[in-house]
Amino acid sequence: MNTVQALPGAFPLHADKNFLAESEWVIFKLLCRPVESFPDNTPEELSHATGKQVSPERCDELIRIVQINKLSGLGSWIARLLAETGLNEAAVRTDNAAEIMQAVNDKAGYAICNEATVHALSSLQKQWKGEVQ
Repeated sequence: MNTVQALPGAFPLHADKNFLAESEWVIFKLLCRPVESFPDNTPEELSHATGKQVSPERCDELIRIVQINKLSGLGSWIARLLAETGLNEAAVRTDNAAEIMQAVNDKAGYAICNEATVHALSSLQKQWKGEVQ
């Protein structure tokens, strides 16, 4: 259970935003594929299921977004940003919080995440370690 509260000036780690392009949403809706089921397949299998309308690279990113979003306290908005930097769920749980947030800022080209965000992610990482034990 998440006990980290949003700190003033921190990126809203818990916030959700749609991460599927409209065309992707239509494809997956027609396939009756709920977003939560994406990690049930490899990126290649998921791409193949779409008739290759969604590339394996994009399917890999979508799978990582869903997996990161499952971490307690993280919403789909930050999950998308983290996946776009190439991170996966294991890296988000264990890598240095400051380095993770710097990667997000570098990818965006401006400071989305600040010290308060780093602190919030670090606190979440400590919680996740406690949940695993």
